[in-house]
Amino acid sequence: MPLSPLAVHDLAEAVLGCVCAALDAAVADGVDGAAGCPCRACVVPGTPAWDECDALDGCAGGPPGQLTVNVARVFPSSPDRFPAQDVSVQGVRGCTPPHITAVELVVTLLRCVPTVDATGCAPTCEELNEAARTIHVDATTVYSALWCCLPGLSPNPRRPRRFVLGAQTIIGPQGGCAGLEQRVTVALPGCGQCPGEESP
Repeated sequence: MPLSPLAVHDLAEAVLGCVCAALDAAVADGVDGAAGCPCRACVVPGTPAWDECDALDGCAGGPPGQLTVNVARVFPSSPDRFPAQDVSVQGVRGCTPPHITAVELVVTLLRCVPTVDATGCAPTCEELNEAARTIHVDATTVYSALWCCLPGLSPNPRRPRRFVLGAQTIIGPQGGCAGLEQRVTVALPGCGQCPGEESP
């Protein structure tokens, strides 16, 4: 059966919540360099803009930065070949969706990094090292959050959510921002109805 209308968006929101909670937990655990979940954390349509890495978004004293989750692509797959795309020809009669729908999500976390100052001086090695530590802590926290959280997002506790972690890339600096991009592909079983199909 096809996906329910909110299946993809609900997954993106759940992933955002998992990552945000893990970033805050790292601060609570006293991890050196942990900066917490940014005040600006949201699911976005398409590739996120890089203009808010220092945003507090109305949070008094909250962690700066920007955390986003966006959908990169949605494609058919099969239980035995996930996460490969299923290119099987589907039937022309009725609604015959693939057994699994794969959703590729992109988690992007941006922080401010030191840049050349008003006098043209480059940031010190100490400043760069501190910024690098924060990004590296963010990177491992995001990776671990997805690894630990995604299996539990399944509606059936006896059947954990299937997923494949993709490459994580350190991105930037650009416009005073740098951070990471983590890709993950998640399998969604069909549980909705075709348009016009009546409930059983």
